[in-house]
Amino acid sequence: SHPFRQLRCFTVMFCVVSDTHVPPPHSTMKPGSPIPVNINSPGVRKAARFGVYRYNNSSNDLFLFKDSQINKAMVQIVRGLKYMLHVEIKRTVCEKKEHYNLDSCHFQRKKNLQQTLRCYFEVWITPWLQKVHVPVVHCH
Repeated sequence: SHPFRQLRCFTVMFCVVSDTHVPPPHSTMKPGSPIPVNINSPGVRKAARFGVYRYNNSSNDLFLFKDSQINKAMVQIVRGLKYMLHVEIKRTVCEKKEHYNLDSCHFQRKKNLQQTLRCYFEVWITPWLQKVHVPVVHCH
């Protein structure tokens, strides 16, 4: 086995752990328990966007929705990172039939087309397999 392989794996794990603010090993927190995580962390923002993509792919709306506010975020370490997010999403001016980068889509300005939904997303990210799974999307 090449000595750098182990180092690379450790670096990925360290990045994952440091990004999610996992408590130190001597903490009283049980492994695998969900822990609150900063709603502004890059991992949370990325997970929220995956939830939005999943919502957009399953909705019949003419327009794309985009995350407008993350209200609460928890993360659980289970074969990767499982994010549990409470997110507000709003209708944008971008129509689904076009392929847009959501960052370039502005929120709807026409009063009769504005819509805000409150969503709960569960997003599993397995960084070392580059896999994302969004098993739960509840919006109302």
